[in-house]
Amino acid sequence: QVQLVESGGGLVQAGGSLRLSCAASARTFSSTVMGWFRQAPGKEREFVAIIIWSGMNTRYAESVKGRFTISGDNAKSTVYLQMNSLKPEDTAVYYCAAKSRAGLLRYDYWGQGTQVTVSS
Repeated sequence: QVQLVESGGGLVQAGGSLRLSCAASARTFSSTVMGWFRQAPGKEREFVAIIIWSGMNTRYAESVKGRFTISGDNAKSTVYLQMNSLKPEDTAVYYCAAKSRAGLLRYDYWGQGTQVTVSS
């Protein structure tokens, strides 16, 4: 079973930066979309950013536009999230997700999550 493995979370002060990484555990894994979601305590999981490999198009939640940048390498099934100007409200568990084929309504692969804590 292919897994998505995240890394790069941690504790940072407000205004600081972190870079999250996500890689598929199998070289043979392929996807049409990879991205990041997050879940803060007591809240539902929410969309953060995605990258659509066809055309390398990106999408962002309004709350992170201008501060976060998603990038990746489709051939290596890796995706990154550069987070700058972090705010305490960015504190959450960040999850990597992927759609393994076109036409899926939901993401069918998820990582276990990495904690990001931003102190004020």
